[in-house]
Amino acid sequence: MKKANIGIGLYVLAAIVFLIVPLPSFLLDILMAMNISIALIVLFNSLFAKEALDMSTFPTMLLFTTVFRIGLNVSSTRLILTDGNPGQVVKAFGEFVGGGDLIIGMIIFIILIIVQFAVINKGSERVAEVTARFTLDAMPGKQMAIDADLNTGAINDEEAKARREKIQQEATFFGAMDGAVKYVKGDATAGLLITAINLIGGIAMGVLRQGESFGDALNTYSILTIGDGLVSQLPSLLISLATGIIVTKASKEADIGTIVFGQLFGMDRVMFMAGGAMMFLGIFTALPTFPFLMFGIVFLVIGFTVRKKQGVENIEEEASANELEAEEIRKPENVKSLLQVDPILLEFGYGIIPLADVSQGGDMLDRVIMIRRQIAMELGVIVPMIRLRDNIQLNPNQYIIKIKGIQVSEGEILFNHYMAMNPGFVEEEITGIPTFEPSFHLPAVWITENQRERAESVGYTVVDPPSIIATHLTQIVKTHLAELLTRQDVQTLIENIREHHPALVDELTPKLLNLGEIQKVLQNLLSEGISVRDLVTIFETLADHAAVTRDTDILTEYVRQSLRRAISGTYFNANETTSVITLDPKIEQEIMNSVKQTEQGAYLALAPEKTKGIIKSLEEEVGKLESMGKAAIVVTSPIVRAYFKRLTQDYFKDLIVVSYNEIESNVELQSVGMVTTE
Repeated sequence: MKKANIGIGLYVLAAIVFLIVPLPSFLLDILMAMNISIALIVLFNSLFAKEALDMSTFPTMLLFTTVFRIGLNVSSTRLILTDGNPGQVVKAFGEFVGGGDLIIGMIIFIILIIVQFAVINKGSERVAEVTARFTLDAMPGKQMAIDADLNTGAINDEEAKARREKIQQEATFFGAMDGAVKYVKGDATAGLLITAINLIGGIAMGVLRQGESFGDALNTYSILTIGDGLVSQLPSLLISLATGIIVTKASKEADIGTIVFGQLFGMDRVMFMAGGAMMFLGIFTALPTFPFLMFGIVFLVIGFTVRKKQGVENIEEEASANELEAEEIRKPENVKSLLQVDPILLEFGYGIIPLADVSQGGDMLDRVIMIRRQIAMELGVIVPMIRLRDNIQLNPNQYIIKIKGIQVSEGEILFNHYMAMNPGFVEEEITGIPTFEPSFHLPAVWITENQRERAESVGYTVVDPPSIIATHLTQIVKTHLAELLTRQDVQTLIENIREHHPALVDELTPKLLNLGEIQKVLQNLLSEGISVRDLVTIFETLADHAAVTRDTDILTEYVRQSLRRAISGTYFNANETTSVITLDPKIEQEIMNSVKQTEQGAYLALAPEKTKGIIKSLEEEVGKLESMGKAAIVVTSPIVRAYFKRLTQDYFKDLIVVSYNEIESNVELQSVGMVTTE
């Protein structure tokens, strides 16, 4: 056990012992001196702490010191009532501070109680309550600000985590302080009651037990009672003052002494005016001349000193700025920052800035956060940082999306307009500006706010500009998610699985597959829109088959078959028959005969005429399904699926190709066409 822990334990235990075990007067003197020293240490720590969290254990310290002080009060009360000898400290406070006079000592004691109870405690309690309330109310806004900074790249994940932890610590601290201030208030009340009990009990003991007269008993025990009250209230007053300082501390740039002195005496004009006023009062009024004239001269001297210091600082700042500018010109250009490429970048014209500016009510940053969360939940991967940036070279209402620094898509919106799209069954036309929806290139029209309610009532799908941009960005990110998945991302996913399945990870990598091979399998899945959230199943399948083959294309097919429940749930409805396209067995055989294996992987060596015939036949069958308003799904044998998908992906971007082994047994299929070259 650490020595500090032992010390804290003994400190708390001692306070309990004081309530039970009588203490000799000399030991009580030592403990009271220790109590005063601890109060001074707490006060000066709170005074020079740069921010409230530097004293994060203050509520606990407040409880410990309060209990310790009450224990000493009980011990001193026992000695006062037992033999009238509570020690030299109590006597010294009663005789010296009170001047040996009952009335003077009582008045000083009452003043201390009033200052502590009615001024310091009352103010500290109110400030702590308000601070705790505002801190808790501000937490959501602070969290959103952190998320916004994280999305714009102003901070990294580690900085965001540290700032979130600090917000949580502040909320916990000020919430605890709101309750801990009640300890100080209760301590002051207890001190007042104990003093009254000591006085009444002491007089009773002196008259009834010691045989003293009422006057002698009053004189003897009142001095001791006042001394005991003063010696206990002094540390209590210091702790109360420390509490007030902690809950009112507003700056973290420097210690409070530097800040207070700089704010009070930092302006030369203020010093000149205050000095002149003090000298006027000392010379031209009946007030005593010396003190007012002295302070007037002091303030004038401070004013001239501050003005001289400010002049020197201005010259130094100007020289430093010139030197820094010259140094920037002389030193070689730092091009490291220029080498960084943003994985995902959304650039927009100045007309779209209000959508991304929180101060103007824009929620684009929040939408970007939701995009990352949505894709993570849907596809199971970490989406890289999406950076937002304005570009004055673009048209005011234009935006472009870049993947790894290269533009892959663009769009344009009309501010204060809405995009209305006909879902296909609305016959009534609505007037507006013709356009195309940027994500799926569907025909649409721009309408005004006044037309929105009418368009929705007749069945049009109406979306606002931020939703258009967010949907477009989501679609682009999903389309390019496979190439955005890096080895570092895969390592993060592996470490996440390792926490709960260490045996699986240890068996799979690096013994059977390296990081790059696992990355390739996950990229193959993502490129066809297959979620990789179920990493345990994926890794189990890879571990089962990697000992036989390390061909990532073949391993991908094994994984897809293991994920057949998810694939079936995505593309098929178990409650209805799904129309699909099948392949002529002859074509499947020709495809398999044309597969060539090399060290770099397999490829198709199919004759161009044969490829052209397959694509033409597939185009006809896909057209039939699309005319029926159904998605184009091709079902093949497991061994052919990957090669057929590779053959057709340049011609049909959104074609869904699944194998029979990837379909659940309860799914009903109906072949409405067959791809053939005959």
